[in-house]
Amino acid sequence: MPFTVVRNDITKIRVDAIVNAANTGLRMGGGVCGAIFEAAGADRLAAACERLAPIRAGDVAITPGYDLPAKFIIHAVGPIYDPDDKKHCEEQLRSAYANSLVCAVGNGCGSVAFPLISSGIYGYPKDEAIMVAANAIFSFLKGQELTVYLVLYDEETFLLCKDLLGGTAGS
Repeated sequence: MPFTVVRNDITKIRVDAIVNAANTGLRMGGGVCGAIFEAAGADRLAAACERLAPIRAGDVAITPGYDLPAKFIIHAVGPIYDPDDKKHCEEQLRSAYANSLVCAVGNGCGSVAFPLISSGIYGYPKDEAIMVAANAIFSFLKGQELTVYLVLYDEETFLLCKDLLGGTAGS
């Protein structure tokens, strides 16, 4: 049940599936979503996503990885953070991770890489998002053999994650 936090570009990670921090319309966005679309081949990925959309916060859809080193892209929609509805946001975020993991295993994946879902333009506080991600991943891994990476692009978030999770964070 290996779980490792790394600082890297998720579009370059060699795993069976990467997770896209998607929007409900599964359209190309900014941040990690935009980077994944660009690296995979935006036109082909957009066409595949169009057939699957829309999906709700907490839900996932899967497409081929196209030009990525990953076989699959699991599109997970996290919540738009609402400080007045933290419990519901946490449930939706936890579901996005859990459903992604179930999807990965269900599609024969032995490894999956996640970004920190909802922590960009969706405004989820990074420290809280890290803890939700880690708890969801650790809970799932108790009963599964799967290699999971939490891939953080910027140093500040990586260092915060190292502080919060200690020995789990690699480099």
